[in-house]
Amino acid sequence: MTEIRDDANVLVPKPLTVEKFAPFGDVIDAEAATRRLPINQGFTTRFDDLAVVDVEDENGRVCVSIFRSTPMAAPITIRLMERHPLGSQAFIPLERRPYLIIVAPPGPFDGAKVRAFLAQGSQGVNYAKGVWHHFLLALEAESDFLVIDRAGSGNNLDEVTFSDDACFKVEV
Repeated sequence: MTEIRDDANVLVPKPLTVEKFAPFGDVIDAEAATRRLPINQGFTTRFDDLAVVDVEDENGRVCVSIFRSTPMAAPITIRLMERHPLGSQAFIPLERRPYLIIVAPPGPFDGAKVRAFLAQGSQGVNYAKGVWHHFLLALEAESDFLVIDRAGSGNNLDEVTFSDDACFKVEV
């Protein structure tokens, strides 16, 4: 399960799975759904309750947006991480293209705990409140993502930036 880096801070993405991603949030994937309900007279399957939307701190509300992500030039260099202490943040790809996920557990940022995952275009993710993550990393082409996160008052963004010698490189 280790996606660790060598001495040069190189991250090697591992396939995104429900089990490996659990410390960081939810994988939004119909194939991994534990509850499947036939609805609409049997013409539709509802893959039920795939993520916990947690946005109510400090009078937050659900916000639905579309983010358009442009691929970064290879090799990909991770220069910053961010977290949202007041709410979860879900990303669902609309283009069905693979993308990268870079995360670290909640709490004080710890570079030794950074992990990289390769998500398939059929998989979304929901970062739990406070999970460190990099912004969207589209791979093949400009890609749109449906985003469900928090709107409202309060400071819901923390960032940490890395000096050139502390950046992470991602092998894709």
